[in-house]
Amino acid sequence: MATPTPIHVLFVSLLLLQALHFSSSQSFVGVNYGQVADNLPPPAATAKLLQSTSIQKVRLYGADPAIIRALANTGIGIVIGAGSGDIPALAADPNAAAQWVNSNVLPFYPASKIILITVGNEVMISNDPNLIGQLLPAMQNLQNALNSASLGGKIKVSTVHAMSVLGQSDPPSSGLFIPGLQNTMRGLLQFLKDTGSPFAINPYPFFAYQSDSRPETLAFCLFQPNSGRVDSRTGIKYMNMFDAQVDAVHSALNAMGFKDIEIVVAETGWPYRGDPNEVGTSVENAKAYNGNLVNHLRSLVGTPLMPGKSVDTYLFALYDENQKPGPASERAFGLFKPDLSATYDAGLSKTSQTPSTPINPVTPSPKPTATGWCVPKTGVSDAQLQASLDYACSQGTDCSSIQPGGACFEPNNVASHAAFAMNLYYQNSQKKPWNCDFSQTATLTSQNPSYNGCVYPGGST
Repeated sequence: MATPTPIHVLFVSLLLLQALHFSSSQSFVGVNYGQVADNLPPPAATAKLLQSTSIQKVRLYGADPAIIRALANTGIGIVIGAGSGDIPALAADPNAAAQWVNSNVLPFYPASKIILITVGNEVMISNDPNLIGQLLPAMQNLQNALNSASLGGKIKVSTVHAMSVLGQSDPPSSGLFIPGLQNTMRGLLQFLKDTGSPFAINPYPFFAYQSDSRPETLAFCLFQPNSGRVDSRTGIKYMNMFDAQVDAVHSALNAMGFKDIEIVVAETGWPYRGDPNEVGTSVENAKAYNGNLVNHLRSLVGTPLMPGKSVDTYLFALYDENQKPGPASERAFGLFKPDLSATYDAGLSKTSQTPSTPINPVTPSPKPTATGWCVPKTGVSDAQLQASLDYACSQGTDCSSIQPGGACFEPNNVASHAAFAMNLYYQNSQKKPWNCDFSQTATLTSQNPSYNGCVYPGGST
């Protein structure tokens, strides 16, 4: 076999580094794996499905040994749960906590990459004072059991909260926990800080839209171009509900003196079907929410109060759960069907997201590959373009070139400024086709829109 030339080695090394960077950047995309159903595929088939996606973490509501075992040696992080019904015994008896770890963790770890144990689900809004009071002792006993098994620090312990633990969340900077929960919450937060564990929350813009079903609210919830909402206390303009809800949680933590605790989004999603009276339930909206959310996380823009990073986010849910009670939407959150086909394309396919790496070293072509520019479609109104302009510039895009004195300020009109901002957003977002959509008001072109001293990035790599 011929020895590769240095340029071969350099090219392959760069591709491998790119692939490794991309892989690590996906670690914040997870999914909830509920089991309230009688038609789910076998755990082994699910494990293979997950490996074909960019999903890196799975949250279970219990500790099903078949699923945990099926995920062994996949590298997928696993969140397991101790149910709310387990809390009294775990709180009362350290031996019960040790037995729980012996049964649900030790037989599988480290081949199965268990990263977090959640104790109960939305216990703080259960209106059961005994259960609420037992939550922290149960968490402490489980942590002590992990420490005794030399797993302290390797596997975290937390609990999951509903957004309704916030008594105030609008504007985001005013976020506060319900006054009646603050004393109990302070003990929980101190535990999380001491153990380096995350604060897990379930934000659902879908439910926010249910209570305010105006078209502009839908666009705000779906990460689509909109005029934004200004936080009256800080002057920050929010362009989507997800960021607003997560920042409200951050503000509540800050108000309690725990601003450095990591936030994890344990659940968020959008149903693709619902009852006639459930507004906003459609395949189009579910695809828009989950797809745009994944894209938003991949951008690493973060939120206005936590910029430059993405919170770990677990999409709800992997499959429909056909035996869940309640409205039809409760049984229509699945990203995948029982036959393992996608319900809709949320941009989670690994093959469409991972940079391709050649099996054998090859000399890169000296000719650039055309990638195009993102520009508005003809006939789009100034109002739509203004919304796209505001959205693009709010997502970490450097819009200084279209500010007064900038190279692309002239001509000073909405159409010109929006075109530049939309293209720059597209170029900075891995040039994926869905990043040049803007609610179907934009398109890709091979014609360079640059003019005079105004240079539009793009066209080739």
